[in-house]
Amino acid sequence: MLKNYFIVAWRNLFRNRASSIINIGGLAAGMAVALLIGLWMHDEYSYNKYHRNYDRIARVMQFQTSNGIREGRLAMSYPVGPGLRKNFDGDFKYIVLSSWEQDEILSAGNNKFSVTGIFMDKEAPAMLTLHMQRGDYNGLGDPHSILLSASTAKTLFGSVDPVGQNMRIANKLDVKVTGVYEDLPDNCEFRRSKFIAPWDLYVTSERWILTNTDQWDNNFFQLFVQLADHADLHAVDQKIAGFKQAHVAPEEKKLQSVLSLFPMRDWHLRANWDNDGRQSGGLIEYVRLFGTVGIFVLLLACINFMNLSTARSERRAKEVGIRKSIGSLRSQLIGQFYSESLLVVVLAFTLSLALVQLVLPWFNQVAGKTLLMPWANPDFWPLGLGFVLLTAVVAGSYPALYLSSFRPVKVLKGAFKAGRLAAVPRKVLVVLQYTISITLIIGTLVVYRQIRYSQERPLGFNREALMMIQMKAPDYYGIYGTLENELKKTGAIEEMAESSSPMTNVWSSSDDFQWPGYDQKVDADFGTIYVTHDFGKTIGWQIKEGRDFSREFKTDSSSLIINEAAVTFMGLKNPVGSVITRGFGSYRKTYMVVGVAKDMVMESPYDKVRPTIYFMDYDNVNWMLFRLNRHLGAHVSVERVEAAFKKVLPTVPFEYLFADNEYTAKFAAEERVGSLAVFFTILAVFISCIGLFGLASFVAEQRTKEIGIRKVLGASVANLWGLLSSEFVRLVALSCLVAIPGAWIAMHSWLQNYTYRTPIAWWIFAITGCGALLLTLLTVSFQAVRAALANPVDSLRSE
Repeated sequence: MLKNYFIVAWRNLFRNRASSIINIGGLAAGMAVALLIGLWMHDEYSYNKYHRNYDRIARVMQFQTSNGIREGRLAMSYPVGPGLRKNFDGDFKYIVLSSWEQDEILSAGNNKFSVTGIFMDKEAPAMLTLHMQRGDYNGLGDPHSILLSASTAKTLFGSVDPVGQNMRIANKLDVKVTGVYEDLPDNCEFRRSKFIAPWDLYVTSERWILTNTDQWDNNFFQLFVQLADHADLHAVDQKIAGFKQAHVAPEEKKLQSVLSLFPMRDWHLRANWDNDGRQSGGLIEYVRLFGTVGIFVLLLACINFMNLSTARSERRAKEVGIRKSIGSLRSQLIGQFYSESLLVVVLAFTLSLALVQLVLPWFNQVAGKTLLMPWANPDFWPLGLGFVLLTAVVAGSYPALYLSSFRPVKVLKGAFKAGRLAAVPRKVLVVLQYTISITLIIGTLVVYRQIRYSQERPLGFNREALMMIQMKAPDYYGIYGTLENELKKTGAIEEMAESSSPMTNVWSSSDDFQWPGYDQKVDADFGTIYVTHDFGKTIGWQIKEGRDFSREFKTDSSSLIINEAAVTFMGLKNPVGSVITRGFGSYRKTYMVVGVAKDMVMESPYDKVRPTIYFMDYDNVNWMLFRLNRHLGAHVSVERVEAAFKKVLPTVPFEYLFADNEYTAKFAAEERVGSLAVFFTILAVFISCIGLFGLASFVAEQRTKEIGIRKVLGASVANLWGLLSSEFVRLVALSCLVAIPGAWIAMHSWLQNYTYRTPIAWWIFAITGCGALLLTLLTVSFQAVRAALANPVDSLRSE
């Protein structure tokens, strides 16, 4: 019986080649989209699962209210780690203090490279369950040791066994390699860390850390924990909530700090918080969005199958009538039509695998992934089989139930006609198809407008030809004047300065300021940036009031420049000349505001600018900023800067960033979403169009004699084209009416996630609606004009 089902199904595929190609091609495209999205979603959901203790690891964070906003902050003060060890030892298996991931110069012999790494407590390898290729989890027990990733070990030592080899960090720390671990996968939080060095080494090598070991209010570090096997995360979270606040100095009590455990399972997908401190999603929203898109695109392909199968119901009616008259049960007929659906889906799935393999390199590039087809994964094929069966059931359900319901007496007497009502489900499905496609088009346009709107936001400084170099080693300090003279002799730069933050971030903040009219109940948090002379001229900031820092004023070491956001927050009516005090208790210093700078977008381009204060200070800087000579061209300027660096600083590798590129990178996530949305939208529209093309072909074929009679009676080609096209145009117009309100509601809600957002322009809906109608006419017109041009003699000839 099954063999007979598939033989008949195969014959039907060959008998109706055009509709078969449309069905298989449409389903293959839809399944390819679903597979790509499935691979992407699996990668997102498996983030950090490389670590075997994934469900027990958490980051200790704190919630603080400042500037009227309750924020979750990942930075932690030094004493919290030892304090948790002492007071809650039974609740944790590991407590690991850590630096942030940072770029350091690693050198072994004559090899020197800038590598991203991290300093962590000795329990870190066991907590993260690193896959050790050499050495073991105890490798960080020696304060002068280092663990290298496999790729870094090969880069530094080649084929030589790295374990036991001596090397240096930042040209100042002598360490010995005690282990090599497998490179972490791309879907892992610590993937950028190519080395792990001991936390104790970091503490003893940095004087500023030693002065903060007992400071509960200075938040510079990260703190990770692994819960004890018997401990409950929620219960421990409640126990430690007030621990830090109980140890903060009395003058700092106004800034309430509530500790909380942020589980590793949420680090990647659920890392956003509302202003009241509650989790509000994150990347999980994009995962859900694309999951929904994948379902809808696959549904579009299934709708094509349903439409074309039911549209040809009259051709299959006699077959159904004869089968029923000779004893076939309805269940057998349903099995027959499901087998046809299954055959089409199997062929489409095979083609979709080839399509996915073909486009996967491009998809990886757009999505920022390194996905591979899981051919060898034992779970892939059962899941693939389930995917095929589910699609076959969805695509074949309506045709199977509809066609098997025909009454044999009416069919065999020739009295069966599908009638107008039979076309209603097809029309509903066409409207659904184009509603989905139009919604995707509108959503894609809004996403790109939001990206463009933020990209065109005034920055407050000139990012063109602005080079940044991080001072990663002691060798950078003390050579500023020599380097400046050398660079200006070459004509490579126009200006040069130093800063404590790159121009695309604010690395430090402080809440210990008082100003005229200061209210002790106000929780404030200001970005703090230390700069040198010529900072303003180098970056091209705009002084709105007062003056810039100047060498002519010896008192500028006690002067401040604040941005407009700080003026607004402090409520200063005459900011220039205002006295601002920093510090509490015995440490207090008074500054005078000498200028107000226009707000500069240094952090998220989607959020408000943070109130920021700029200090004149040559001791706390760690970035060099250069305004390249724009008359030379970037390539020539960079070559000259590199030559000067190698002359003045031969001991460190020359590495640089451009502010323009770093700012553009802030849009990477949204641009990836936009690019993927365009790709999926194009496929959705393509699937809808080929389905419409198939239906138009069928309708034109079904009305062949009607068209012939109309031509004989004098109807023109234009009349007939309008007759055949008008029904589809009405359906797509109805889709626009359904899709536009829903799309507006969805995108309006999405834009609320951004403080700085674009309005939803009316022309987006107008262009999308007109484009959908035009595309419909182009799709249908080929079949309509072809039918209208046919010779009526052929169509009216009796069989």
